[in-house]
Amino acid sequence: MRDLQQVLNEIAAEAAGDEDRGVVAQYIPELAKVDAKQFGIAVTLPDGTVLSAGDSATGFSIQSVSKVFTLALALGKLGDSVWSRVGREPSGNPFNSIVQLEQEKGRPRNPFINAGAIAVVDLIMAGHQPKEAIGEIIQFFRHLADDDSILIDEHVARSETAHGDRNASLAHFMRSFGNIHHPVDHVLGVYFHQCALVMNCRQLSRAGLFLASQGRDPVTGAQVVSEQRARRINAIMLTCGHYDGSGEFAFRVGLPGKSGVGGGILAIAPGKASIAVWSPGLDRVGNSKLGTAALEQLARRMDWTVFGA
Repeated sequence: MRDLQQVLNEIAAEAAGDEDRGVVAQYIPELAKVDAKQFGIAVTLPDGTVLSAGDSATGFSIQSVSKVFTLALALGKLGDSVWSRVGREPSGNPFNSIVQLEQEKGRPRNPFINAGAIAVVDLIMAGHQPKEAIGEIIQFFRHLADDDSILIDEHVARSETAHGDRNASLAHFMRSFGNIHHPVDHVLGVYFHQCALVMNCRQLSRAGLFLASQGRDPVTGAQVVSEQRARRINAIMLTCGHYDGSGEFAFRVGLPGKSGVGGGILAIAPGKASIAVWSPGLDRVGNSKLGTAALEQLARRMDWTVFGA
C-alpha cells in the first residue's frame, strides 16, 4: 500500500493545478462569497491519527454533511421509530424537490434530502425548545470531533433564513400531512443553524470516525450508535448521500459519502478511515467537483472501496 501522506500531498497538488473547479453555490449569498480556489483533505485513521493536505485547517459551512450526524443523533434518541417518518430510498430528484412529497403524502424519500432532514430535526426537537435542540446538536458534533471550538456561523444561518422559502414550503407541506409536529419556524430555525455549522476537514474527518469503526469511537471507546445502525447509515450514504448524483459517486468512488453545498464531502472507508474533503466549487448536481475527483483518486490509489478488489 502506498504512503497515505504522500498520496494526500499528490492529490492536493493536483487539485491546486486544476482550473475546472465548478461553481460556488449562489442561492445562499454567504456561500457565494467563498473563494473557489481553496481545497483541503483530511483522513482520520482508527487510532485517531489525522493526516491532511491543502487547506485542511480552513473552516467551511458543512451544510448538508450535517444530516449524517443529525440522523445518527435521532436514531440514538428514538431508535427505529425514525423510519416511520422518513424513508430510506434514493430520490432521483434535486435535494430541494417537492414533487415526491405530494406523491408520497408528506413522507420524505430519505433523510438526506432537505425534506427528510427537516423531518429528522422535528424528531430531535421532541421535548426541546429550538435553542435547546441547537445546543444538543452542537454538543454532539463537539463530542464526536473532540473539539469544543466548533461553532455556528450566524451570518450563514441568517442568510439561509432570509432565502429559505423553498425549505419553508417543504416543511409546511409535510405539516399539512401531519409529518411535522412542531411550529414550522421553530423547526426551520434549528435546521438552518445545523447547516450553518463551521468545521474544517480535520475536525469533520474525526467526527465521522465512528462510522468507519462499527459505530464506536475507537479513540474514546464510546459507542455512538450500534454496529447495525452504523452499517445502515453508511448504506444510506452510499445510495442517497449525493442526491441525484449518488449513483455516479458510488460508481466513481465506491465509498459511502455525504456532500454539502458548501463544498464539503464526508466519505467512509469502513474499517480503514474517515475522510473529509472540501472544495467550494460544485458540479451540475450540487456536489463538490474537485472533492469528488479527489476522493476518486484517493480510493483508487489506496485501494479503498466497499466493493472489494
